[in-house]
Amino acid sequence: MTAILEFDGVRASYDGAVVLDDVSFGIEEGQTVGLVGRNGAGKTTALLSVYGVPAVRGTIRIGGKPVGRRRHEPAARGVSLVPQGKRIFGNLTVEENILLGRASRRRGQWTLAAVYELFPNLGRGAKRAGTSLSGGEQQMLAIARALLAEPVLLMLDEPTEGLAPVVIDEVTAALREIRARGTALLLVEQHIGMIRALADRFLALRKGKLAASGPVAELGSREVQEVIAL
Repeated sequence: MTAILEFDGVRASYDGAVVLDDVSFGIEEGQTVGLVGRNGAGKTTALLSVYGVPAVRGTIRIGGKPVGRRRHEPAARGVSLVPQGKRIFGNLTVEENILLGRASRRRGQWTLAAVYELFPNLGRGAKRAGTSLSGGEQQMLAIARALLAEPVLLMLDEPTEGLAPVVIDEVTAALREIRARGTALLLVEQHIGMIRALADRFLALRKGKLAASGPVAELGSREVQEVIAL
């Protein structure tokens, strides 16, 4: 089976400073993978490498074909990112923020009605300014916007950062539904309970290298704990 996303010997750097070093992995259709590691291990850089934000050597493939240099190519080919910090546009309404996801021009199951069913608070506040929402609702808005791009793989960077436990439960439930609808997930997350609740397997980075990987049940092993210090 061809991987949805594949890293083959990827080396990523900023101004010559290497952040990822010879990282290789693949994500298959419908899988949920947790990307874990200490702060500074290279997790966010791994996600941004798909979009060519750092300087990248090696090969990144989507659906078996190398990713080109156009910044919007990954979204057009079915890989969407929910970035750390949400990046909601305050001059746009909730609904207008969501509809930005349509820039990929992909079509599929994720309509406005579908994301409002998944996140009812967004539907109730559709005409409000995006930044007027609570932090948890803004995270839901960022996920909804990414879904409108009709991803086969949704990448999320610290989606529970700064959220209350009850909101984390709501986001986890939504991601479980997204996974059930067939979308693969690549989840960068310090909340290890969410990784255990959602992921099939994990990848652990240490100092920019892939230090461990395996079924999510192995996250509790002493060897993995020493790598990621959770």
